[in-house]
Amino acid sequence: MNLIFATNNQHKIDELRYAMGDLFKILTLKEAGINIEIPEPYDTLEANASEKSRVIYELTKTNCFSEDTGLEVEALNGEPGVKSARYAGNERSFEKNIGKLLLKLEGKSNRKARFRAVISLIIDGGEYLFEGVCNGSIVHSIKGTGGFGYDPVFLPDGAIHTFAEMDMEEKNSYSHRKSAADKLVTFLKHIELNIKN
Repeated sequence: MNLIFATNNQHKIDELRYAMGDLFKILTLKEAGINIEIPEPYDTLEANASEKSRVIYELTKTNCFSEDTGLEVEALNGEPGVKSARYAGNERSFEKNIGKLLLKLEGKSNRKARFRAVISLIIDGGEYLFEGVCNGSIVHSIKGTGGFGYDPVFLPDGAIHTFAEMDMEEKNSYSHRKSAADKLVTFLKHIELNIKN
């Protein structure tokens, strides 16, 4: 089964391809000949994920999926949440986003946070949603050079390294995105089995 992944974020493409293995062929927007930026105008991860997959499905009539992720910090009432990518402004600067987050957490003892990922899959016009969550905390300073986004300041519960200090295999043992992808893969396998039978 071929699936278009409705994103231009190469980091997400790499992670989802790694998480899903060789079971399904994932096409990027570029590989599918699509050169657009899809807006994320809504105030929930679910609605933004749905918007991205719906736009691509309507454009291509090809089975596709999208993903939206937010970092939710308890002491900041769930910020940055759905605005995670643009927390410090529309230019999507990871460095500025992290800087703003650490500044707002200065002096706060509660550093609890969670990453939440929502995948929207559209198969033959029908939509299915899958969620993955990773609980953890925000460290006081940047640690590691891998990953992307808030990875250098996010420490998953039970881990001794931030996401940015982990290789892909270790990150996937905790990852919200891997958790959502596992649910997606299970669902796709079920569909393929039904088709064969």
